[in-house]
Amino acid sequence: MKYLVTDDSKLARRVLVKALLTYTDEAHIFQATNGLEAVKMTLKERPDIVFLDLTMPEMDGYTALPKLRKINPDIKVVVVSADVQEQAKEKVLALGAKFHIAKPINPQKLKEILESLANE
Repeated sequence: MKYLVTDDSKLARRVLVKALLTYTDEAHIFQATNGLEAVKMTLKERPDIVFLDLTMPEMDGYTALPKLRKINPDIKVVVVSADVQEQAKEKVLALGAKFHIAKPINPQKLKEILESLANE
């Protein structure tokens, strides 16, 4: 499995990468600082799972999500955002995200999500 962690916050990326390292090695984790980088990285590295923030410069998560799904309709996108409003959750799920979870993600929740995605 390949993972792409997309967030404009270096700290948020670091926390998520650290948690992911429990389940995989660093060679399978890629990082992007905005939606545009995520699209480019998806074309290059073909990740299986993308962790995507919503509020980022250059291209936000709402714009990036359909582009990622167009590149790979089978890609699994997990939105990790401080925006926990119900309308944000409904919108990203309608755009094809598998999950919408609040930042910061805790390791137990990450484990549950990875197990759920592996069983799809």
